[in-house]
Parts: sequence; structure tokens; C-alpha cells
Amino acid sequence: MVSGRRLALIAMPVVLIAACGGARGGETTITGAATGASLQGELLVSAAASLADAFAELGSVFEGAHPGVEVHLNLGSSGLLRQQVLEGAPADVFASADMANMARLMDAGETSGDPMIFARNRMEIAIPAGNPAGITGLEDFANDELLIGLCAEQVPCGAYAREVLRNAGVAPSVDSNEPDVRALLTKVEAGELDAGITYLTDVLSTGGAVEGLAIREDVNVMADFPISTLVGASNPEVAARFVAFVLSGQGQTILDGYGFSSP
Repeated sequence: MVSGRRLALIAMPVVLIAACGGARGGETTITGAATGASLQGELLVSAAASLADAFAELGSVFEGAHPGVEVHLNLGSSGLLRQQVLEGAPADVFASADMANMARLMDAGETSGDPMIFARNRMEIAIPAGNPAGITGLEDFANDELLIGLCAEQVPCGAYAREVLRNAGVAPSVDSNEPDVRALLTKVEAGELDAGITYLTDVLSTGGAVEGLAIREDVNVMADFPISTLVGASNPEVAARFVAFVLSGQGQTILDGYGFSSP
């Protein structure tokens, strides 16, 4: 259970409404009567590494609707990004891959308002293209003759993976603990690991260079991704509008194009 104030589900009114275009399908624009073209300044978004591709598009579309705004992404593990904020590093928006790291910022008084869950993600077994080791399921993670990798325990994808394995009654033989999900994927793609457990969206992001094996629903974990503006935001109006866009119908369509589920 997450300590501190309860994280809210999507309830924010849509400020920027969607119309044309879609994720990963060419030019996408924000349409509607009020695109807020007068917004100005830089926006620094600290986002979990698993959000890299989706947030690159979200940022690009937002910039297109607000020509005076530049969106910069600071990507990494949610725990590292949370620590950066607590140590005073600049950030306007925080998008986490878990609720625990967001709750710690809430408890420290660093979030502005209630964080909102903007996306969900499920876990999947990641294997090199062609599955050279013949991985068939979670039971293979206990085989010490295989090269098995997970994200580190303190990283959300590592915590989720270990929860999945516990649910399945599997004690893993782990050869590599990676600092974030993209580092894990890189080793799987290169064939340095026979298998790992990562997010469905990250497997999809490789375009087939890494293949995925579905995990049984009765043992799988669904990850909630919350987002919030931060009290130290240098441009709180732009930060609030970006969060509203992520939560909007169009923002959700873009996220869906990368394999995320709506809350």
C-alpha cells in the first residue's frame, strides 16, 4: 500500500481536446478553440525511461500547438528522477512508472495538487529475436543455465518483475540487474541475455528486435503511471497545460499508440 495521500484516478477536465491524427501515424496536431498559442517558455519533464518514445511524441505535438514552448525530457528510472527532485534539481513535471516514487514526492511536499494516473502498462517476457534459448515461460527464469536479466529491485520495472515471479512461485536465477528498462532491453536485443521481464510497451518499441512472450493474467501485474506538476516548476502554467494534454483524449490516443492502456 502506498503511504501518504491517496493518488487520484483521471478526473481532470480536458483543457486541450483531440481531433485529428494519431500516435505513430504521421503529423499530429492539437485542435480545438483554445490551443493556448500564447504560452511561452521551456518545460522540463522528468519521465520514466519506459515513457521515452510516447513522451517524445507528446512533447512534439504540444510544441506544435504552442510555438513559444520548448519541451525537454529528462529520462531515467523513476527512483533516480525522484531523488533528483528531492535534491533540488530543476523539473516542472514528473511522470513516474509507479505510485511509490510519486507518493514519496507527495509526502515531501514536492507535488502541486493531486497526481493523476494517466496510463497503465503490463509486464511481458522479453527475449532476443528468434528466441535462441527456447524460452517458454516464467519457469525458465529459475534455470541457472540461462542468462536472465531483470531491472534492479529499486527500479519500478524490477519491483514489478519480482512481484510477477513471486505470484508464479518462481525463484529467479538472476545474472544481471539493470539500472532501467532500456538498459535491460539493450542487453536482451544484443543476445547478452536469454530473457528478461519488462513492460509490454518497451518490447513493442524495439520494432521486432526484441520479441515478447505474454505472461498469464492470473500472475501478471498492471503498473499504474501517475503524473504531476511540481511545486518548484519554473513555468507552472505551461506545466499544468502539458499535464492536461497528457490526460486529454488526444494524449490518451497517442499513449495508446505505444501500447499503454488508459486507466
